[in-house]
Amino acid sequence: MKLNLFEKILGSGFYTGYIPVASGTFGSLAALLIYFIPGFEKLFIILPVTVIIFLYGIYTGTKFEKVYGKDPAECTIDEMVGMWISLILLPKTILISTVAFLIWRALDIIKPYPARSLESLKGGTGIMIDDVVSAVYTLILMHLIVYFFGEF
Repeated sequence: MKLNLFEKILGSGFYTGYIPVASGTFGSLAALLIYFIPGFEKLFIILPVTVIIFLYGIYTGTKFEKVYGKDPAECTIDEMVGMWISLILLPKTILISTVAFLIWRALDIIKPYPARSLESLKGGTGIMIDDVVSAVYTLILMHLIVYFFGEF
């Protein structure tokens, strides 16, 4: 099995997956930079992009696993989707985005229930779904933080 150039670029989060240390963090950072493109935060953009990249991530993640092994570090498309989910409908500020980034990375590493068990699903589904769960937790926490503390 071989990855074509497009699969490699998108599946590795614009080659962040090939960074030898903390590839998931760099993949999340790439997604955060894309989020700062003016207008990307609008629901009619971020939601369809996230859903399309999530579905493509299932397909590409399966191919990455066949090439690199179970849940490979080279595949960071899941971190991109997780980062975007973590930011939905939040005020678009550097501080809020930074806090969301830090919480997202912590929860992606900790993998709270049921994320850790979902990670064991085969192929791209397992790669993508655990990050979605951790991202939804991040999103809920961020909305609670903004509700109770405002835009800081």
